[in-house]
Amino acid sequence: MEAKTIDLPILDDLKPVSPEQVSEFQRNGHIITYDLLSKEEVRAFQKVISKAADEFNQEKRQLSERDTYGKAFLQIMNLWRVNEQVKRFVLAKRFAGIAASLLGVDNVRLYHDQALFKEPGGGPTPWHQDQNYWPLDTKNTITMWMPMVDIPHPDMGMLTFASGSHLQGNVFDYVISDESEDAFEQYVREKRFPLVKPSAMKAGDATWHNGFTIHHAPGNNSTDMREVMTIIYYADGARITTPQHAYQENDLKQWLGSKEPGTLADSEMNPLLL
Repeated sequence: MEAKTIDLPILDDLKPVSPEQVSEFQRNGHIITYDLLSKEEVRAFQKVISKAADEFNQEKRQLSERDTYGKAFLQIMNLWRVNEQVKRFVLAKRFAGIAASLLGVDNVRLYHDQALFKEPGGGPTPWHQDQNYWPLDTKNTITMWMPMVDIPHPDMGMLTFASGSHLQGNVFDYVISDESEDAFEQYVREKRFPLVKPSAMKAGDATWHNGFTIHHAPGNNSTDMREVMTIIYYADGARITTPQHAYQENDLKQWLGSKEPGTLADSEMNPLLL
């Protein structure tokens, strides 16, 4: 295992982020970056991430047996804790450096990773805000969403962002559900946020979005698995807040080391990355 890990590409070089990109992210709450991984790097990490996701996937039901959330994607979290090869990807300084630059902070910590694999025929991901799940006192949060396979057209499950919606902070206490779809759909329409999505993405490109940016994705109408790896970051110095509902209580236990509200969000599960 260790020898194979050593053979993987090292992703610790820092890529520059322009002031224009920072401004765009701060203004819109999302941005796309291109060619973060070379073809060779994508090929190497796609294999290990796909294999690990398959190994640790616990969803065994058929699509027809699942609710809206279950149909949206196969969700396998914190693979960095169980697979040394995936760990090299998740803790990469190349990605963390971009996250810190876009947020305008000196350093970021890892919240957790997620493999989000949308199956052929998989359903849409309802409108939602990620940060409603997170008991953190900072608005400096960001998610990298990187396809490990080409997404040649939007109806393979491409993210759509409501530009500028992050400036509203937490809008509803809905987690991903039919209820969040209905409430946010109406809210986005009423506020007339511009809706933005890439027309296509190559494996190794990435979108980045703020934790409060309202977003959704259509179903996967292709015959291929939409393989996406995500990494969630937050600014170093963030503190734990009192959980407001059961989902935040679960996140505090699962991803933040069950630390006490008011203390720094600096558990061993949330390493500094730069």
